[in-house]
Amino acid sequence: MKRTKIVDIFDPQLIGQQVSVKGWVRSRRGNKHVQFVALNDGSTIKNIQIVFDMAKFTDEQLKPITTGASLHVIGQLVESMGKGQTAEIQAETLEIYGTADPETYPMQKKGHTMEFLREKAHLRPRTNTFGAVFRIRHHMAIAIHKFFHDHGFFYFHTPIITASDCEGAGQMFQVTTKNLYDLKKDENGSIIYDDDFFGKQASLTVSGQLEGELAATALGSIYTFGPTFRAENSNTPRHLAEFWMIEPEVAFADLSDLMDLEEEFIKYCINWALENCKDDLEFLNNMIDKGLIERLKEVVSTEFVRLPYTEGIKILEEAVAGGKKFEFPVYWGCDLASEHERYLVEEHFKKPVIMTDYPKDIKAFYMKMNEDGKTVQGTDVLFPQIGEIIGGSVREEDYDKLMTRIEEMNIPMKDMWWYLDTRRFGTVPHAGFGLGFERLLLFVTGMTNIRDVIPFPRTPNNAEF
Repeated sequence: MKRTKIVDIFDPQLIGQQVSVKGWVRSRRGNKHVQFVALNDGSTIKNIQIVFDMAKFTDEQLKPITTGASLHVIGQLVESMGKGQTAEIQAETLEIYGTADPETYPMQKKGHTMEFLREKAHLRPRTNTFGAVFRIRHHMAIAIHKFFHDHGFFYFHTPIITASDCEGAGQMFQVTTKNLYDLKKDENGSIIYDDDFFGKQASLTVSGQLEGELAATALGSIYTFGPTFRAENSNTPRHLAEFWMIEPEVAFADLSDLMDLEEEFIKYCINWALENCKDDLEFLNNMIDKGLIERLKEVVSTEFVRLPYTEGIKILEEAVAGGKKFEFPVYWGCDLASEHERYLVEEHFKKPVIMTDYPKDIKAFYMKMNEDGKTVQGTDVLFPQIGEIIGGSVREEDYDKLMTRIEEMNIPMKDMWWYLDTRRFGTVPHAGFGLGFERLLLFVTGMTNIRDVIPFPRTPNNAEF
């Protein structure tokens, strides 16, 4: 008999029919006459109640049914009189696939701390909270692909292993087949990579942007969506060593086009969650963050503020003059801290902010310079509770201006000839942004630690599972 997933079992048309369900036991209760088992198969946050009439089953048959055990039950789907459920299954046959010893199974029916669950990351998807988070994670990935596909973007796969010897190499994970106990070095003590797999130093990518720009100058509009790696020793609730990034690049786009795309994209994703993840969001709203759904609806229905950096600094300086205390100082030229970003979003404007026109000295070499010679056309989308959720910019398309910036910033360009070719052969104005997928998930789920929105977090001193 074909199995019915629990997400589909509540179809009123199935009432009165025989159904087959398979899943894991969440709880069991009852008396000598009747036993109730809550079964969940991961397809929905809802459990289906299985009713065992003890006239048809023995204690011995039901004894292995403990929290975590896996079952196959065939029975009649009937309307339920019980509170909080519309249907239940009157069990006719029972098959036990796997038992779970109550003495050693760690996911017992009780409240667990997030820290404890991180230590049990291989089992935490079985909890209500993480089932909800990971189903929403799936839906957000679908929404991202659908948004870009419907807008005529092409999904472009940029390399995960890269030999771009660009700035920040100290924060990249090296990829090598060399024997680390016996490294060949030159007279200066530098490692010789001639006999390594790629014949040169290689690392895991920190971003697909530069290769994405190559694709945009051929296909027009592209996006990347893949894992990126940062070897930063950051033990914070907002940093991972391995995370996923979405990076669109658009040819013939200016600053206004870029901000429009950022706002439309993020609203689309949040709207998708509100429409397609109702049960999971309601659970998280009740159990994790009471203001979650209201906040998501507010973001979708509000116009984002577009704020030049210089004006933002002025607002922050006025707040300080009025007695507002920040941990980090505010001055023109500073890189805004998360507390500054959140003040603008949560207290001053009370809505998301797209900040633009940052000082050139705190931004990357590829950002297009404004006519003032001091600021660049960078954009950061700032969100409540998160701070920066998107970073983007118009890219400098002029070869000479780009070379000037590269020289000013002492960026080693010997391996970047291919990037400069896009400015030598048919250069065009273009723009793009990067969105950390897990930052988006933090906002959409109401979770407070980024380690709790990725199945197996990679952080300093932690590569378990």
